[in-house]
Amino acid sequence: MKTGRIIRSLSGYYDIQIEDGHIERTRARGEFRKSGQKPLVGDFVDFESENDEGLIWRIHPRENVLVRPPVANIDVAVIVTALKEPNFTPNLLDRQLVALEAANVRPLIYFTKSDLLTSTELMATKTVVDTYQQIGYTAILPTSVQDTVAFHMLQDVLKDKVSVFMGQTGAGKSTLLNHLSPQLGLETGVVSKALSRGKHTTRQVTLIQVDDALIADTPGFSSYEVFDFPIEDLDNYFPEFVKARYSCRFRGCFHLNEPGCAVKEAVSVGDIAQSRYNSYKAFYELIKSQKPKYSTDNRNY
Repeated sequence: MKTGRIIRSLSGYYDIQIEDGHIERTRARGEFRKSGQKPLVGDFVDFESENDEGLIWRIHPRENVLVRPPVANIDVAVIVTALKEPNFTPNLLDRQLVALEAANVRPLIYFTKSDLLTSTELMATKTVVDTYQQIGYTAILPTSVQDTVAFHMLQDVLKDKVSVFMGQTGAGKSTLLNHLSPQLGLETGVVSKALSRGKHTTRQVTLIQVDDALIADTPGFSSYEVFDFPIEDLDNYFPEFVKARYSCRFRGCFHLNEPGCAVKEAVSVGDIAQSRYNSYKAFYELIKSQKPKYSTDNRNY
């Protein structure tokens, strides 16, 4: 029996990388399908293999899992966030952060296109960055596309880690990935071309080795579109709310209209950013209006 990490999933096959770097192709045992389990890219698994034909026997407990894209055991999610073209919106960034907090994935915010800002806009942006850093998030603000200090900070965080990159169209995600590894785009293209030969092949996620990091090459990231958790859990995913809420007068305070709310008091004195509170209220209304659809996938580790 061998142990390794799934680095690619395609058409029912799983490519598993073992400790020495060798990759072996396997299938999953039928018992997984019967029990509703499915191996995911990023999973550590026990498997048997002979003559390039293998079977996965056991999936190790997961640290975390994202449903869209389907990938497990992520060390860090890089949120590539444009400041211009498209313009920065705190609501979208906060939505991504909440989704990652709910999935127990560590976020890193990497701002792009600061070179398009005026000096006044750049000063305002530094205040925004400081807000997220004070909450406890790692937030990197390059001063230009060629900012090597910021880029090396990112590389240091990714070293020996499994990461996913997310960001809206035009945020510069592809540019950043290709800067991390000029070969990344080429490797992605090779994988896509190889898979296109199969008539009914569906590509999911691939972990690509970039120096000492494994980066998930994902066809799309949409986990933050819908919040799959009860409304009572929302304030759990705002770290600064968690610190303040213990002083609320009422247990189970929703921080909206209740008297003696410590969160609202912290907003009024500037200890919690107004933009973050606005996002909280918007997400509260969003969850309240959407049909219940609570996924337990990211809680069964």
